[in-house]
Amino acid sequence: MKHIKVADLMTDEVVSVAPGTGFKDVAKLLAQYDISGVPVLDDEDRVVGIASQTDLLAHTGPGPHTSQQSTTAAVPPTAGDVMSAPAVAVRAEETAAGAARLMTRRGIERLPVVDVEDRLVGIVTRRDLLRMFLRPDSEIRRRVTGEVLTEVFGVPTGDVDVHVVDGIVTLAGQVERRSQLPALLSLVEQLDGVVAVASRVTARTDDTATTHEDQARHAMPW
Repeated sequence: MKHIKVADLMTDEVVSVAPGTGFKDVAKLLAQYDISGVPVLDDEDRVVGIASQTDLLAHTGPGPHTSQQSTTAAVPPTAGDVMSAPAVAVRAEETAAGAARLMTRRGIERLPVVDVEDRLVGIVTRRDLLRMFLRPDSEIRRRVTGEVLTEVFGVPTGDVDVHVVDGIVTLAGQVERRSQLPALLSLVEQLDGVVAVASRVTARTDDTATTHEDQARHAMPW
């Protein structure tokens, strides 16, 4: 089954900075473009870190060793000084759903998109990823019916009714074997644009009892 890739949703025009970019210049870029962070790139466009609003705020104010008596001028911090490293990044060929899970797990708003050599090729944000939930209900229904039920499970047309409203898929009908039900539910849930699945699908035969008996027989020491 085809899934939306990060490359399908990412923005390829990315605001970035070098490690030597000054603190104030980074802050100006964040304000100018209304973004929460920028990738920090080395001389070969490889992502070495992320300089975010949180990183900048953590470095404001006097440091713990600042002395009021000091006459030495303080050196302004740079993007390399304040950035979070290593950067959490994603590959362009990875799925949008995987990128969304990574963002949620790490609690971040945007991900640099890199190639196989970790060079920056784009950026994807939570707002970009929300677009995969805007797929038409008719397209989701077509994929559930054609790709999952017909191609994967070989379910004859009409055996399972599929209704989709606002991304919520409702299934009702019968498949041949009970062991197919968990896999069917899992595959439908993984389709791009699916918000939730309600299943009222039953099975004509219960092959799970036979499977358990076979497993028990093989486990017994003869």
